Amino acid sequence: MWEMIYIASSLRLPIVMSLVNRAVSGPLNIHCDHSDAMGARDSGWIMLFSENNQEAYDNLIMAHRIAEHKDVLLPLMVCQDGFITSHSIENIELIEDDKVKEFVGTYQPEHYLLNEKEQIAVGPLDVQSYLFEHKYQQAEAMRNAKKVIADVAKDFEKMTGRKYSFFEEYMLEDADIAIVCMNSTAGTAKTVVDELRANGVKAGLLKVRMFRPFPTEEIANSLGHLKAIAVMDRSDSLNGAGGALFEDVVSSMYVGQKQVPTVSYVYGIGGRDTTSKDIHEVYSYLQEVADSGKIDNPYRYVGLRK
Repeated sequence: MWEMIYIASSLRLPIVMSLVNRAVSGPLNIHCDHSDAMGARDSGWIMLFSENNQEAYDNLIMAHRIAEHKDVLLPLMVCQDGFITSHSIENIELIEDDKVKEFVGTYQPEHYLLNEKEQIAVGPLDVQSYLFEHKYQQAEAMRNAKKVIADVAKDFEKMTGRKYSFFEEYMLEDADIAIVCMNSTAGTAKTVVDELRANGVKAGLLKVRMFRPFPTEEIANSLGHLKAIAVMDRSDSLNGAGGALFEDVVSSMYVGQKQVPTVSYVYGIGGRDTTSKDIHEVYSYLQEVADSGKIDNPYRYVGLRK
């Protein structure tokens, strides 16, 4: 069914899908990594990532309004880490059903297949004369989604008091070194940042929530003052040049003319535990880079057995 992912976005269907991130076979593995999401990252779906169950719940409520907006009309994946959050018990704040229904609203499509007053074709042959323009329209819709995501988050904050941005900055404003990551690993990293701060180390964290569309300009501005950055990917692009998140961050920094030494770390493949010790190891290397200004190997692994 992989091709259906692309067809859903090209038909501009505002589907909301909960993606519990797990490894893609083979060998067979059903535990957490982000290879499923990264494989579909350029399929035309909006992608929101969730650190914990509360964020996954909140993202799913906001997702419908985002996907169904007339300027967007794209499918949306809400990602959360398999087993780590999907199969764990965590207290969350639920919203009353009537408030959720009012917030989400009722989807009223302008064009639909069962409208007897308007005959349309769905999924016809799209040859050289039209496909380029249709793909451009998808790209424009993805760019439009950025503003819609921000506007919906503001309305959600008014309803719940919970604020969501494109990404979360944790102790980042005055940091010298920082990790960029997604999903549940951010919780472990925050604990390590607190420990390092208690010992006088100016460590920080940037947790990406909105992965598609990617907030290029905003990320470059948030990271530009640092002395060293580690981007942590829970999947390997198998390209010899780092993970997908690393590539996007480095591209954003380059286009934004923010030159900061940046290291790619691949971690947690197939559900391998990523501990605070592993995160400390990453920050320790970043401190070396910050002090020396040199990176001996930009493509690294953490938690890998030697």
